[in-house]
Amino acid sequence: MADVTIISGSTLGSAEYVAEHVAGILEQQGFTPHILHGAELAELSPEGLWLLVTSTHGAGELPENLQPLLEALTAQAPSLAEVTYGAIGIGSSEYDTFCGAIDTLDRQLTTLGAKRIGEVLKIDITQHEIPEDPAEAWVAEWIMQIKAHR
Repeated sequence: MADVTIISGSTLGSAEYVAEHVAGILEQQGFTPHILHGAELAELSPEGLWLLVTSTHGAGELPENLQPLLEALTAQAPSLAEVTYGAIGIGSSEYDTFCGAIDTLDRQLTTLGAKRIGEVLKIDITQHEIPEDPAEAWVAEWIMQIKAHR
């Protein structure tokens, strides 16, 4: 089918687990997933299909392992017009900045010309003890949208 670059950002590991889980589903559906836990801009192709999976840290911030990526995207402002992507955020609705990290990345990617496929999934850990469950349902829908988009 297609390569999918999965970019995960995590402080305690939840986003990494979700990224690995959805990678397995994508592989079963004929995609070739490449997982980067804490990607840097130089590692990413400026075209193709990306899937962002990140938790939110502190006051709506990205995890430390994704900060360099956001800084590089902001400073270098590369054209991402050939990138399509999906976005999964993990956080707690007990905070005002619920899923703030994925909102920040989503805004930055669209500013640089990337096109999001589907809605951003925001997983509330107060409602979903196992974040892989809502991610599994979302990725099944995302796969159908990718196929319709191509």
